[in-house]
Amino acid sequence: MLKALKKIFGKGDAAAQPAAPAASVTPTAPAPTAEARPAPKPAAPRAKPTAKAEAPAHVAAPADKPAKDKPRRERKPKPQASLWKPEDFVVEPQEGKTRFHDFKLSNELMHAIHDLGFPYCTPIQAQVLGYTLAGQDAIGRAQTGTGKTAAFLISIISQLQQTPPPKERYMGEPRALIIAPTRELVVQIAKDAVALTRYTGLNVMSFVGGMDFDKQLKALEARHCDILVATPGRLLDFNQRGEVHLDMVEVMVLDEADRMLDMGFIPQVRQIIRQTPPKSERQTLLFSATFTDDVMNLAKQWTTNPAIVEIEPENVASETVEQHVYAVAGSDKYKLLYNLVTQNNWERVMVFANRKDEVRRIEEKLVRDGINAAQLSGDVPQHKRIRTLENFREGRITVLVATDVAGRGIHIDGISHVINFTLPEDPDDYVHRIGRTGRAGTSGVSISFAGEDDSYQLPAIEELLGRKIKCEMPPDELLKPVPRKHH
Repeated sequence: MLKALKKIFGKGDAAAQPAAPAASVTPTAPAPTAEARPAPKPAAPRAKPTAKAEAPAHVAAPADKPAKDKPRRERKPKPQASLWKPEDFVVEPQEGKTRFHDFKLSNELMHAIHDLGFPYCTPIQAQVLGYTLAGQDAIGRAQTGTGKTAAFLISIISQLQQTPPPKERYMGEPRALIIAPTRELVVQIAKDAVALTRYTGLNVMSFVGGMDFDKQLKALEARHCDILVATPGRLLDFNQRGEVHLDMVEVMVLDEADRMLDMGFIPQVRQIIRQTPPKSERQTLLFSATFTDDVMNLAKQWTTNPAIVEIEPENVASETVEQHVYAVAGSDKYKLLYNLVTQNNWERVMVFANRKDEVRRIEEKLVRDGINAAQLSGDVPQHKRIRTLENFREGRITVLVATDVAGRGIHIDGISHVINFTLPEDPDDYVHRIGRTGRAGTSGVSISFAGEDDSYQLPAIEELLGRKIKCEMPPDELLKPVPRKHH
């Protein structure tokens, strides 16, 4: 596989073999990102805003930007709240594991990593950071739940901390851009970014469709945007209205590139990338669950000599998630689900089904039978989806029933069980589903219901995983009739 990838890119062996972290980022010298990727120069000189209100009538607006009626402001760094000392974050070296201490990260970033309780890097973090902290482009094949979000965020934050911001820039001129296909994924990435930038003075903003445009615009006008996380459509809206300019992007991340292809977002992404500096003047990181020919062609167009990092999906799925399959008649599936949840007192469960109508029916039955449940599908309005996810995260919802598209990219800690009410038609979706539990090294359990209509999907899933999953009959107590609630 790697030989084929190297052939596509026509690069030497260096791009395909991860360097040891110590070799990539020496402890005595800052990462060479700033020299390797100078801040891009605007295509046209900008007219400096004056302090007087009447000036705009006589000041020529730059060709590529609308004239602003308010001056650009210097960013004020947030106050450093720090009784914390680097010595407070002690992690003993351990064979086969990479510590965040093994990279040259700022105290502010290490403080945030310490707060989040990350002692060791996940495999993709250890590999990706070895390249990206030295300024190299990278493409990574990894599922969600592997820690890839933190990998690219740590890289972005390090880059922005090492390069001073331009003295003059518009509020809507981000220095780092992260594009993701779904609203939920954008919201989660932004939340992680806020946690990691907590002590750095960097500002994080997120734009998603389905949310109030004016509210997002007001946030943009209030302060400089350093890191922007957005879905393609909403980002284009802001860009085409002249509210966001992308000519100062130093680092660009494309997350879930395969899903963006599936959802038809690539034409929009191309329009966005054309607004950023040339690929030789920005760092580009691309992540995908699969390396199809289409994904690799995009990577070739948008990256320069990328390092290639692959984390096998079976390593993610098999090592941290205990997997079970129950052979059950389709008519008994709901009884089995109800009894599993109620008899075991599970508190945070995700249930996946293949179709939106199926998701709706399961959720309605659970609510009818006294279980705090909610649904997530393309039919649910955006404001309700955000509220549902927050309620699930806070424990006010016990069971979240979702389709694959709606459920992908949900990063919520503490999901103990994933139930496949129907087996997915695409084996890759099985890996994505069970990746909602057992995240970043914690353990989890997945239970799949194999009925007469979907059990034929099992061999393809086992082939992808590289092993058999034991199929068993559910015990009788799990097939007891559901008691009807009296209203």
